[in-house]
Amino acid sequence: MAQLWGGRFTKSTDKAVADFNASICFDRRLYKEDISGSIAHAKMLGKQGILSKDDADSIILGLNGILRDIENGTLVITDDYEDIHSFVEAVLTKRIGDAGKKLHTGRSRNDQVALDMRMYIRGECAEFEKTLAHLLETLLSIMENNIDTIMPGFTHLQKAQPVTLAHYMGAYFEMFRRDRSRMLDTAKRLNECPLGAGALAGTTYPLDRFYTAELLDFDRPTRNSMDSVSDRDYLIEFLDDLALIMMHLSRFSEEIILWNSNEYRFVEIDDGFSTGSSIMPQKKNPDIAELVRGKTGRVYGALMSMLTTMKGIPLAYDKDMQEDKEVSFDAIDTCYNCITLFDGMMSTITFRKDVMERSAMNGFTNATDAADYLVGKGVPFRDAHGIIGKLVLYCIDNNKAIDDLSLDEFKAVCPAFEADIYEAVNLKTCVNKRLTYGAPGPGAMKKVIEEDRKYLLEEKL
Repeated sequence: MAQLWGGRFTKSTDKAVADFNASICFDRRLYKEDISGSIAHAKMLGKQGILSKDDADSIILGLNGILRDIENGTLVITDDYEDIHSFVEAVLTKRIGDAGKKLHTGRSRNDQVALDMRMYIRGECAEFEKTLAHLLETLLSIMENNIDTIMPGFTHLQKAQPVTLAHYMGAYFEMFRRDRSRMLDTAKRLNECPLGAGALAGTTYPLDRFYTAELLDFDRPTRNSMDSVSDRDYLIEFLDDLALIMMHLSRFSEEIILWNSNEYRFVEIDDGFSTGSSIMPQKKNPDIAELVRGKTGRVYGALMSMLTTMKGIPLAYDKDMQEDKEVSFDAIDTCYNCITLFDGMMSTITFRKDVMERSAMNGFTNATDAADYLVGKGVPFRDAHGIIGKLVLYCIDNNKAIDDLSLDEFKAVCPAFEADIYEAVNLKTCVNKRLTYGAPGPGAMKKVIEEDRKYLLEEKL
């Protein structure tokens, strides 16, 4: 296995040790960041006169050729090398000769890998920002088309008050909006360039770290060389962002799973996002939602793994930190696939509006409005609360909804009831009169949707 070190050693590394130590099998996905960072480093070395112009130009030309050949498939990254850094440097030296050996001047693998990982995560923040924005577009479209779609809202999984499907989807819009905001914040906070920190104590070469940072679109270089190579806070923060996204997706998936059940029948999942049973021909299973719910633990595991790995590491770099990549790459792939598949499921799902409204009507979701009606008639709220409780009990005993009661039945419980009670407990009335900002009433909902549309047009990474 080709390595960038060995002069200190008198015999070769045991093969099992070399294999255990190697990271090429997973850090190969950092090839673009590694080459881009090396090109910037070479430009800076040439600018500072640390390398001759000819050597710098030769290195840059060679690195661009390696990048091109990897991407067009003519150069394959093999496991014959310890890591992606040694692969790139070995291929470069083979192609351009001794000038390739000068690329690593003023640089350590410690600051090199710190750079690669920051650049990679920065790129992933941008990808997740776009993916979340698309999911938000899907939810907003559902909201815009369902301002008047009445359904029950729940507490303790019991029907509580009537809301609209737009309002329900709006709650998840807010969750994923916060997730997108966190991703944007993480991208801003990590945007400092560690290249030039060396192994831990900088270098005696007159590097221009500000120039390198500018070339790589960082806001500034990192301010402490030891922290530069040992910091993985940004990665833990990013994994926490992913964990929160998955938590929100999992909650949403649980809703879809319940709504898809025979007991609810609120939704019909598109055939393209469902599967059947090998033995029960009637089954149509919400597998995407269930898998998203299940894979949430996998992403949580990546976050806990990194927190555990980093909790006892002294300054500066330790090999433990190589464990940052596999779990992070798996969490990224898992979360990205979950978002895109969930988005696809939601964009094709059918909402059974008639079933939703009937469920709200049969669940005493207008009981609070009936109590508010009595308050409007001068009954103290606490007394009104007790009266409506008795009314609901009467309805349960007689298998009726509040709307089904005759006026005589209302008056038998409380003489304050008048004929206008029917309008007061009508579900549309119950929803439409909730006009405070953030409530499900159509006026309030339209205002929020207008703000959400403006937000999606303006807020970008």
